[in-house]
Amino acid sequence: MFLTISTTGTPDRPATDLGFLLHKHPEKAQAFSTAHGTAHVLYPEASAEHCTAALLPEVDPVALVRRGKGRGRGGAPDSALAQYVNDRPYAASSLLAVALAKVFKSALNGVCAALPERAAAPMPLRIELPALPARGGAGLVTRLFGPLGWASVTAEPVVLDPEFPEWGDSRYVRLVLEGELRLADALNQLYVLLPVLDDAKHYWVAPDEVDKLLRAGDGWLAGHPERQLITSRYLSRRWGLTREATERLELVRLAEADGLAVEDVDNAVDEATDTEERPVPLAEQRREAILGALRAADAARVLDLGCGQGQLVQELLKDVRFTDVVGVDVSARALSVAARRLRLERMGERQAGRVTLLQGSLTYTDKRLTGYDAAVLSEVIEHLDLPRLPALEYAVFGSARPRTVLVTTPNVEYNVRWETLPAGHVRHGDHRFEWTRAEFRTWAADVAASYGYEVGFVPVGPDDPEVGPPTQMAVFTRTDETSKEVSA
Repeated sequence: MFLTISTTGTPDRPATDLGFLLHKHPEKAQAFSTAHGTAHVLYPEASAEHCTAALLPEVDPVALVRRGKGRGRGGAPDSALAQYVNDRPYAASSLLAVALAKVFKSALNGVCAALPERAAAPMPLRIELPALPARGGAGLVTRLFGPLGWASVTAEPVVLDPEFPEWGDSRYVRLVLEGELRLADALNQLYVLLPVLDDAKHYWVAPDEVDKLLRAGDGWLAGHPERQLITSRYLSRRWGLTREATERLELVRLAEADGLAVEDVDNAVDEATDTEERPVPLAEQRREAILGALRAADAARVLDLGCGQGQLVQELLKDVRFTDVVGVDVSARALSVAARRLRLERMGERQAGRVTLLQGSLTYTDKRLTGYDAAVLSEVIEHLDLPRLPALEYAVFGSARPRTVLVTTPNVEYNVRWETLPAGHVRHGDHRFEWTRAEFRTWAADVAASYGYEVGFVPVGPDDPEVGPPTQMAVFTRTDETSKEVSA
């Protein structure tokens, strides 16, 4: 499996700028570990006039088999039929596309701090793939790459055996693309179209593949004449995902045709309620209260403990004063949803450097969580069995010991104001308990006294004169000057 990217240059714009755009030094041969082997990057030629970067992924067939067998387990059908002897190590496929995304991630995103103007401008490119599987032949290759701005698309069929020409052509072509394009555009086209031409993926296609497709196809896929074929093959003909992608791409196409943003096109409303004033959801009020308390505490490095699907993390990242945001949750699935919500794969390097998602249990001490300005436990404690609460208290207040800790939890007294909540029921089926204001204050005061904190209380939502607010928040502030761990 082999891919070369070449460009030409002038004395004022040397070809070796390609190394800056790819974030790989021309004088070094580098190797990167992938899930199925090793990807090598080297420069066969590097001068001011001509520069060529080569990507050579070495596929470990044993690792490929272990990652999944057959289409239902994430493997391509070729791997299921011939697990150890197949074309995967040699032919450009989804394995090469994944290597591209890992090794040239910044280039795919069009990010280059050293030469931003070069990253944003077209440049002369020549891309060559010696062996590209093409289910549909050279004609399909031309139909896919032809509308994308290339001056020349050459797809030469590879014969089965030069000694026996009567056997005809194989399903492989030698592809050469030449023209002036942005490097990011060229790489994103390859990322999408390599597995499309191969018509197989070596991994299970999950719902987040729709976001990947739309991200990589931004600016060219919505108006492509073969959009339906590309979408169907890229998503392994999963009907539901293909329909979702098609609907979203059609919105993009309509928006581009009218010169509007997608959200301005997809703005259907119920006219009957359009002029009605809608109450602010309690979850939104809770996040606003938390953000206000964090700003008041002058916190920059923040832990969201029990971050769930990342709603609070998303809000924190909108404010540049929060320079380091860590979301922690025990659920790998929730963290996966959070990553999609935050679009981590699409983030620029600077923004991505501000956020970390960690899997971990809040009832165990974790050295990764020490040294932070603030920690948030938003609607978390009520999901724990009461006997496990002391373990969380020690892990957060005794071990991690941030300067400020914010804890929100439902006020059970307010439940009588929820017309749809039957008497005696908690608000969520997973709530192990819900406290009155007095019970919450007693617990918070005991924790503060045990671990060297002061505590204050803030109502969240409408503060009913009889039953109080729907959500109660405790603001813990550490009284000692050090962050040393408190003895258990």
